[in-house]
Amino acid sequence: MNTFWHNIYYKTFRSSSKIYLLIAINVVVFLVINVPAVFEQLFAQSDIIKTYAFEYLALPAYLPKLLTRFWTPITYMFMHNGIFHILFNMLWLYWMGQIFEDFLGDRRILGLYLLGGLAGAVLYIISFNIIPAYAHSDALILSSAVGASASVMAVIVAAATIAPNYTISLMFIGPVKLKWLVLFYIVIDFLGIVGPNAGGEIAHLGGALIGFAYVKQLQRGNDWVGSIASVFKKRSKLKVVSANKGKKTSGKPRQDEIDRILDKINTSGYDNLSQQEKDVLFRASNNEN
Repeated sequence: MNTFWHNIYYKTFRSSSKIYLLIAINVVVFLVINVPAVFEQLFAQSDIIKTYAFEYLALPAYLPKLLTRFWTPITYMFMHNGIFHILFNMLWLYWMGQIFEDFLGDRRILGLYLLGGLAGAVLYIISFNIIPAYAHSDALILSSAVGASASVMAVIVAAATIAPNYTISLMFIGPVKLKWLVLFYIVIDFLGIVGPNAGGEIAHLGGALIGFAYVKQLQRGNDWVGSIASVFKKRSKLKVVSANKGKKTSGKPRQDEIDRILDKINTSGYDNLSQQEKDVLFRASNNEN
């Protein structure tokens, strides 16, 4: 048991990957709210804890209320409404986050998570205030959003953009390329914007859009979130991590050479790189300014 908790502690606070830290924050917030809420419902037969938690931590679409809850664009992305809500979000974050880190390093996922959540919040608020179907109904005043789905969607789409032909095996379906899986979920989210969870689906699309745009900008040398990992440390424009630990040559690869290899990954996948190209990416990942 001590070894188990030691591993959890190490992966959460000592590991360079921020996936475990993000999962830990989401789980802790969920338990802090819901464990006392269960006892409250059992013995006091009331629901005050969850009511106040959602009142002050969920993201409202109604602008006058949002002005008095200005912190909610951050807090909402760590809130969840039910065990299955957090379970599936954290599973997707764990699976797709590892693919993201395999190709782009382990110092960007925290920034992309926050950026994706904020993009989802902005699109949700704007949509509910300008689209007639929402703005001219009670949905605007009553609607609020919770969940890490927009943030997770940003990570998923970013992983699919950098490695579209990455293949994963799905139960009952078999091998599926990541680009088709992500496209399927985007279509489902779009069709859902006229359903009962319209706000959540719109936020998903905002996260998806920022995940795609982020990788495209990164391939052009513009890292929108790299500074979040280290505010005062100057970073190279591109950092790519490869699992290859083979023979390396010295010297920093040229940026145009890195861009060419990333374009090849984008069109044909990482597995189709030559050994020399993999070595170039590995050297790039170990040359920071």
